[in-house]
Amino acid sequence: MLSRIADSLYWMSRYLERAESTARLVEINLLYLLEAEDQLTEAAQWRPLLAICGSEAAYSETYKGAPVTANRVIQFLTQQRNNPNAIRTSLRLARENARVVRDRISKEMWEAMNEMWLQVDRQLSGPLLPERAAGFYSEVRSGVARFHGITSGSMMRGQPFNFYLLGTFLERTDMTARILDVKYHLLLPDASMVGSPLDFYQWAALLKSLSGFEAFRRIYQAGLRPIDVAQFIIFESDFPRSLRFSLDRMKQAIDQLAETAPDERTAVCVQGLLARLEHTDAEQAFKLGLHEFLEDFLDGVRELNDALAARYFEAYLGDESCVT
Repeated sequence: MLSRIADSLYWMSRYLERAESTARLVEINLLYLLEAEDQLTEAAQWRPLLAICGSEAAYSETYKGAPVTANRVIQFLTQQRNNPNAIRTSLRLARENARVVRDRISKEMWEAMNEMWLQVDRQLSGPLLPERAAGFYSEVRSGVARFHGITSGSMMRGQPFNFYLLGTFLERTDMTARILDVKYHLLLPDASMVGSPLDFYQWAALLKSLSGFEAFRRIYQAGLRPIDVAQFIIFESDFPRSLRFSLDRMKQAIDQLAETAPDERTAVCVQGLLARLEHTDAEQAFKLGLHEFLEDFLDGVRELNDALAARYFEAYLGDESCVT
């Protein structure tokens, strides 16, 4: 397979997962405010979303130091054209990369992607009004879920499918770790609020932002203890958005790619990430420092991305880079 094809498949699924995750974050934050709006300032309610998406510097540059407000963050994360992580930008780039690989994906996949992009582009031709925001984010999530369902049922298994999986689960791993790190490290105004109603609402919002609230409550009936939430989000191998689940799927994809295109560096990187999880649990991670544990984990995710790029995407690209 040509490197540019592998690169476009990988980034198609990464951008798609990024758009879905951002839509879910903003939607849950809007709903969460109905429950806890009086306990934090507007800036404190919305700044964490910028931290999770790695967009604080870009936001400050765009708004020239203006205060963080709900409306500005919503517009910035949804449709700001100079924000590379905005939902509109992510879906546009996902569609452009899908166009590059139309001969490697099914006709139904392309039609679903193109239809989703045209619908989003039409809805975002003007500012996203507050009364339409929640419905818009729900539609984005449904569109991405539909694409994944069509992919599962129509895409040939082989190298292209493995690069699609790698993009999806590497982006999901990165976002899940960032969401947990921001909740633990940044959200509460001070340590005295641990165990307060605000703390409860934030852990519940975290689980809902990962579509894991109901699944968590089926396993843990003792309330929302932070250590249980961390155990679930990091180590639960049956939860589709946990770090362990995502790593297992990436390892399977890398192992299958290794049958025809082996690479020691990528194998070592993914095995190193798995080793971080296999030799610890949430209790040990809290004792060592959850923030430090997650920062080290995210460094490993970046190393894996770099290894994939060096082995599969950059080797033969020359001047023909994918749409990133």
